[in-house]
Parts: sequence; C-alpha cells; structure tokens
Amino acid sequence: MANKYKRILLKLSGEALMGKKQFGIDHAVLSQYAQEIKDVYSTGVELAIVIGGGNIFRGIEASEGGWDRVQGDYMGMLATVINSMALQSALERMNIPTRLQSAIEMKQICEPFIRRRAVRHLEKNRVVIFGAGTGNPYFTTDTAATLRAIEIEADVILKGTRVDGIYTADPEKDKNAVKYDTITFNEVYEKSLNVMDMTAFTLCNENKLPIIVFDMNKSGNLKKIVVGERVGTLVEF
Repeated sequence: MANKYKRILLKLSGEALMGKKQFGIDHAVLSQYAQEIKDVYSTGVELAIVIGGGNIFRGIEASEGGWDRVQGDYMGMLATVINSMALQSALERMNIPTRLQSAIEMKQICEPFIRRRAVRHLEKNRVVIFGAGTGNPYFTTDTAATLRAIEIEADVILKGTRVDGIYTADPEKDKNAVKYDTITFNEVYEKSLNVMDMTAFTLCNENKLPIIVFDMNKSGNLKKIVVGERVGTLVEF
C-alpha cells in the first residue's frame, strides 16, 4: 500500500515516556515507541520527531513554584534533549539511522539545528530528532514541532497522545464527550478546544499544515495513519 504522506513530523509527549512511573523514562514505553517508529520507517516515509520533556522537567511549573521562568524553560529544553537521546539510542538499537539536532548548541552530543542539513538527512532516509525546543524560552515543544514541520516542509503533524483524538470535552473527565473524526481550524477556535498551544495551532493554520491527533499507545496506529487509514482526529481547513 502506498504511503499517503511523503514527509511527516511526529510530536511525542514527554509525559507519555513515564508509563506508569512518577518520573523519568519507562523503558518498555520507549521500546514500544521505537518499534512503532521502525514499522513506519520501513514504509519509506521521511520522518522527523519532536519529543517533550515533561517527564523530567517543565519550565512553566517551575515558574509557578517561584523559579525564574526563563531559567526553568532552558532546563526544560535540556530535558527534551535527554529524551531525544534516549529515543535515538532505542532507534539505533533497531538499526535505524538517526540524527539528533539541537536548537541549543552542544556539539559533543548532537548537531546544531541547520534546516538544509535536516532536510538532507531526511532525503537520505535518516530519522531526524529535533531537541531543545525552539531554543527560546516561553515557547512550548508544540510550537517547536510546528516550526520544524514548516521549515522541513512536512506534509502533516502527527500528535501522539494518550487519547484517541479530539473530543467535545476531556474524555477522561466527561463520559459523554464525543469524538470528532475531522474538524476545521475555525471550529477549534470557535469551540475553544484544546489541541495544542495557541501559538503552535495558529502557526499550523497560517501555513496550511494539517494536524492529526491520535493515540500513540495503541499499536499500529502510527503506521495506519501513514498509509492513509482514518485514525484519531484530523484538523483540516
């Protein structure tokens, strides 16, 4: 079956890596994600990844505790690099060629983010992982994922979460919440639905970049999306 997308950006939650732990990385979850990515990689799709750092440190929570927000955000960026390195290691154990690029230079462990180099890696069928967010405080990893997706001209952002799409309300709190199979950007604005932070969402809207929100923890979902099956919720224009 032919792929629906040629180049995708996968956004993963740092918190999801905790699994059932309270902190850090659950190696079973990490291995599961690596296997899902391997299955997609085998289809020939060009794949870039952004992963959050909330399982280790969140800058905004630090600021709520009285810490300096800028300092906290930089600490959060470093947490995303730790997760990115862990994912890179898991993928390379499966013989998948990868490159890790960071928005903050740390040449001993990863490349600096250079757009043209990232695109070239993708063209050579390497999985590119983008770490350290945008390199700037006050921006989330959702915004980093959107920015990188636009820069590399990805066809779609796939946002892997622990729920299977976008609902009328939080399905973990409201049993009557109804799932959307598709929804427009304007409807998300009108209904004040929480898809990703508003900066990231607006960037997607302005650059005509569709978003698919799906359950990353259900085996096979990622590959189904890539080959064109309807999974999760598509945000379109």
